[in-house]
Formats: sequence, C-alpha cells, structure tokens
Amino acid sequence: MSESPVRLFVITGLSGSGKSTVARCFEDLGHHCIDNLPLPLLRHLVREPAAAAPGLEAIVLVTDLRTPGLAEELPRLLDEADPGLVEPVLIFLDSSDDVLVRRYSETRRRHPLTGEGERVIDGIRRERKMLLELRGRAARVFDTTDSTIHELRAAIYDEFGSSDAGGLTVNIVSFGFKFGVPAGADLMFDVRFLPNPYFVAELREKPGTDPAVQSFLHGHEAFAELVDRLESLLAYLLPRFRDENRSYLTVGIGCTGGRHRSVAVSEALADRLVAGAWQIRLQHRDVERHRSRAASNR
Repeated sequence: MSESPVRLFVITGLSGSGKSTVARCFEDLGHHCIDNLPLPLLRHLVREPAAAAPGLEAIVLVTDLRTPGLAEELPRLLDEADPGLVEPVLIFLDSSDDVLVRRYSETRRRHPLTGEGERVIDGIRRERKMLLELRGRAARVFDTTDSTIHELRAAIYDEFGSSDAGGLTVNIVSFGFKFGVPAGADLMFDVRFLPNPYFVAELREKPGTDPAVQSFLHGHEAFAELVDRLESLLAYLLPRFRDENRSYLTVGIGCTGGRHRSVAVSEALADRLVAGAWQIRLQHRDVERHRSRAASNR
C-alpha cells in the first residue's frame, strides 16, 4: 500500500507581513516548523521528504529573501516536486507599503533589502518585485493590511485547522499553596475547603492519584459537586477562549500541599474534559516534593 504524500506548507511573503505569526499558528495546530532552510537542504526536503523528515505527515517551512536564490529557485522546486511524495502548499503573506513602513518604524528594525542610506520603502519595493512570481503561484494569499494578529490567527485556524478543539490545549496543574502558585495560571481554584486526607492516618502518605484517596474524596458530596461545577464553568469558558484564538490555557487547582485534594480534583476534571474532546495536559507539580522529603527522612 503506497503512503500518502507529505504535505509541505511553504510560508513566504514580504518582510513584516506576518509570516512568524502564521508559523506559530501552524505550530499550535501541531505541525513541525522549519525556519529559513538553506537551499541545498530545501531541495533535499522537496525531493525526498520522507528521508529528510521521517515520520512527519506535514511540514511547515518558513522562508524569505534571507535565503539567497529563493525567489528564482523555489518556483522550479515546486514545479519539479513528485506529487506522489510531496504535496506543496504555497502560502504568501502580503501587506500594503504604508503598513509595512509603519511596522518597521514601530519596531525600529532595518529592512533586509535596504542598503546604506536607503529608506525602508526602497527595500519593500525591491522585495515586492522579487517576490512577484511567488505571489502569483501561491495557493493562498493573506493580505494583512487591515488584519489584527487575532484575525490572522482565526483565518489560519479556519482554513488549515482540523481539530475540533481549534488548537486550544488546556493545561491542568495541581499545586500546593505552601509552595507558591504556578506561574502563568490563567484560572485558579482553591479546593482547601474539601475534607483533607492528610488527617486520615492510612491516607497521609498516599498521593491523590491513589485509589484509596480518590475513594475517600469521591465519597464526599462536596467533591462531586465541585467537579460538576468546574466542568460546567469550563464548558462555558473554553469555547470562548478558543474563539479568541488562545492556543493554551492553564488551570491551576490548589490545596495546602498539592498532594491529595488538588491532585484528585485535577484528575477528575481532566477525565471530564477529555471526554468532551478537549486537548488536555495534566501536571501534578508538587507530588514529587513530598516523595523526595519522605525518602530523605528515612
């Protein structure tokens, strides 16, 4: 049985038009991105994608005129690509001269094609002329003149995203307040009102992943109600964060030491969200702290 061709997304366009933003969108959608590959390696990638990048179904290449010979070589490479091996998709980013000049003015960067004593607009016009053929060959042209970053991300997700979750990954982190709150948490919930297994002798040394600890907590009405309410709240919030093109959302669940209650709640909540087809990453930040301390006290 023959294998499907590797999809090769080639992102190019005018400097300052948003190529880096589009590349990050593809990364958030789970694709492997390569920035400014030298032409000899680019030829190898196009001619033998399975050998150059084994195991990948899709590759995203970001390239521009910093790669010498790109404007002349890339059209020929794409024409010569074996459709049985690679499916090239050329994406071109464009913007008006006035907007590009303003962006360079705001960042105080020098345009890569501007010589000594030249204006930014001179480099932009030179680059536009050199990339004219590539723009005409593009499968998709995104004009970012009047687009915000959020609007550009939304356009990429709509056209190239395949996940029902829209690229949003939910990081659930259990933690102990005594060790500090997790950096970068978007939402945080304090579950210290739940009954504490620490005060049950046979449960004290067991983590919240242990069936005995979970059975103890699940047996309390407050635990089940809390998980139900958190699930309901996130069912409301997550689609709205996704619609704002958020790639990651970190939810912190905290108890005193980060060993029992926060761990058990995080586990239960993660199970609910996975069942709802959300992409979940689960981390128990402080469980190992207790194990290390117990080992050092022996």
